[in-house]
Amino acid sequence: MATYLMLFHLTQKGRETITEGPTRLEAAKQTLHALGVEVKDFYLLMGQYDAIFIVEAPSDETVAKAALTLGARGTVSTETLRAFTEEEYMRLIVGMNV
Repeated sequence: MATYLMLFHLTQKGRETITEGPTRLEAAKQTLHALGVEVKDFYLLMGQYDAIFIVEAPSDETVAKAALTLGARGTVSTETLRAFTEEEYMRLIVGMNV
């Protein structure tokens, strides 16, 4: 399974209903699990983004569907990045002729 960073910004609706955040977090984890995405970690962030999920998914399409599903709820907007482990990085650069 591939690793992804799902970065979240709270929308105006998300900020206005922040006290419902813990319930939404659990619902998001359940939704992702049902779509075949495993949430490895969650962090609340300070700075440019409000929160992050570190997830594993079998394909780009699976994680894209997950991001669209969460975004459609109207409380967050998402940005998703594919993350490569150190081992994957090493495999990618072997034999590069630069």
